[in-house]
Amino acid sequence: MNPQPLTDAEFDKLTDVLKRYGDKRAMNLESLDGFFAALICGPETVLPSEYLPEIWGGDMVNEPAFETKPMLQEFISLITRHWNTTCHTLQSGDTFLPLLLDDEDGVAHANDWANGFMQGMEMRRAGWASLMDNEEHAGSLVPILALANEHHPDPEMRPYKEPISAEMRERLIVGAAAGVMAIYDYFEAERVLGMQRHGAASTFRRDAPKVGRNEPCPCGSGKKYKHCCARATLH
Repeated sequence: MNPQPLTDAEFDKLTDVLKRYGDKRAMNLESLDGFFAALICGPETVLPSEYLPEIWGGDMVNEPAFETKPMLQEFISLITRHWNTTCHTLQSGDTFLPLLLDDEDGVAHANDWANGFMQGMEMRRAGWASLMDNEEHAGSLVPILALANEHHPDPEMRPYKEPISAEMRERLIVGAAAGVMAIYDYFEAERVLGMQRHGAASTFRRDAPKVGRNEPCPCGSGKKYKHCCARATLH
């Protein structure tokens, strides 16, 4: 079965939860989408117990609060669906479209998306080295790196001396989307080998948010839920 993409109303719920419960460093929807894209198309499996703290900004809610707030449980269910939708898009070869937020003028800059992608790369930096050192395929990262470093504090790190035009930004966004698909293909063999070694799955096994604490974790790690992803919501 194809995963059901999130509706606008469900994306609004995610935004609300991140603002209400996340740390000031918590991701927004755009950076979350870029973050997931990097984790999914990258070389190694990253479990929710590792990446959930990155989404929340490191400020986890405690266990009683998590258990008594259905909104937080729904949050896990919604991001699981978004993860699975992205996985399905890339696995099926469909066109990947990044989730971008418009500013007050209706312009999508894509900087947060690109920075979210780079945050995902950092979780397995060593694994990404082969792509960055590959002269034939490293170009797939160029648009993403350009958008991520557009406003870098060090002017020397910025890709362009002049402001990026609307036309150039559009080309970079299209290139970033195509780059994700190319990177997914590039690391396919490594992901398969990694999953075979660790017995992990590239997607969640279920969408239901209310997993019993002694049941197998839906991330596919083989551990009990209370010893895996549930721990990511604790201090």
